[in-house]
Amino acid sequence: MTNYSLKQTMIASVVAAGLVLAPLPGLQPGHAAAATAQTLSVQVYVDGQKLALTPSPIVQQGTTLVPMRAIFNALGAEVTWNQQTKTVMATKDGDSISLKIGSASAVLNGTTVKLQVPAQQKSGSTLVPLRFVSEALGATVAVNGNTIQITSAQGQTEEENDSTIVDTRTKLDTQQIVAKNDEKVVMISTDTAQGSGVVVGGSLILTNLHVVSDASAASVTLNDGTVLQVKGIVGFSEENDLAIIQTTKAIGVSPVTLASADDIMKGDHVVSIGSPLGVQNTAADGLISNIDGNYLQTSVPIDHGSSGGALFNEYGDLVGITTSKIEDTSADLNFAISVESVLALLQQISLNPPATVAFAGGAQQVSLANATTDEIKQYFETNYGEISTTKGTTELKQLEVKRDSDGWLVVSAVIDSSFYMLYGNKTADELRYWAITAGNDLRSAIPNQTIQLVVYYQQDFNFKPRGFEEDEVTDLGNGKWRVRYPVIDLQENDKIYVSVRT
Repeated sequence: MTNYSLKQTMIASVVAAGLVLAPLPGLQPGHAAAATAQTLSVQVYVDGQKLALTPSPIVQQGTTLVPMRAIFNALGAEVTWNQQTKTVMATKDGDSISLKIGSASAVLNGTTVKLQVPAQQKSGSTLVPLRFVSEALGATVAVNGNTIQITSAQGQTEEENDSTIVDTRTKLDTQQIVAKNDEKVVMISTDTAQGSGVVVGGSLILTNLHVVSDASAASVTLNDGTVLQVKGIVGFSEENDLAIIQTTKAIGVSPVTLASADDIMKGDHVVSIGSPLGVQNTAADGLISNIDGNYLQTSVPIDHGSSGGALFNEYGDLVGITTSKIEDTSADLNFAISVESVLALLQQISLNPPATVAFAGGAQQVSLANATTDEIKQYFETNYGEISTTKGTTELKQLEVKRDSDGWLVVSAVIDSSFYMLYGNKTADELRYWAITAGNDLRSAIPNQTIQLVVYYQQDFNFKPRGFEEDEVTDLGNGKWRVRYPVIDLQENDKIYVSVRT
């Protein structure tokens, strides 16, 4: 039930008005050896079990440091080590910790936190501050001489005889949720698009990447009518279609509260605020209809201009960023990106601040208005000839581009049949968003052109397969049969239709 609004003042504590994301003062890698460290006979217990620690713990400036894997494993956290950046990352129950060797700061749930003593290496092992990582993962720490007793969050629950934890938060009705958050949602206008955004810091706004990716200039309009210019893009996630932009002046509005991804449940009541079709800060409510990985399906209506808008739970906390819908259907197929991806992007920016803040668009804008179909094919093959998913990357084959008798630009290709059979169902949303991105790119490059993008499954068999439509199975002769049907079908002009078959 943890929420991350200002858990350590979010990333506003990291980002000043000019986005100064410099490391906090403290021991740097070159100075770590100069600090006095004592190797002591410290005994560490977690939930009554003594830890075997190799190398032995050290005490530096009153801080005990222990081998990372021993403590993280004992507390039930998953831990990874990035050799290139010398960074430890641990996650448990929605909480995440990042510690970089020699850095005087850590990142806890996207917020930079100052450390008295940095993580460091000894005898080939990585040592981390014991109290910091324990308390960050919900444990309590008690010191008695050279004995340190740690009680994990689970251990604390057991000590309380499995007493029920009561949620003391107050549920809000739709009107109260809007009143709490209306000023925290803005309308974004760029030289190529219009969308919505959510305040996440003093001068930082979260939105969809596709709202700002092609822009060379932008402004945001606050709910009171104030217009602020945008300096550029601070960071983005292409995979999750998220971006954080920075205004040239402080926004003067407190950031939204981020919910815990663990609190999001199918059937939850949610409220959206965005600017569909440019109608600023339109509020609507509905349910979370389904959850698929980092995507939330919702009955809340979404339209052009809603992209980058906010989806709040019944406590007024942000659970997602509204991003897209499937049109021409009576079902409520509207989608938002989960707050879990938002936290990952905030953490990424904290760990790897940009050298400059600027737009990526403008000079990169491509025009294919007068291009031949061969030139369009080359452009598409270079930029969209592969589909990258969480299950791997698949290369498209038999790419063709033509204009049909109705004047449509038709792009067709064949997906790898093995990849589709194994992962088609699990990557359906990723295939859909790949198609939307590719279609939008072509539409931007060829204005006023009706586009169809079709990706086929195709496989030859030594028998006649059953269960397909008649026109999906072709007799090749000599006892060979071919199955071919559209896996992805995107059609786009002023509106977009996309279907994915799994």
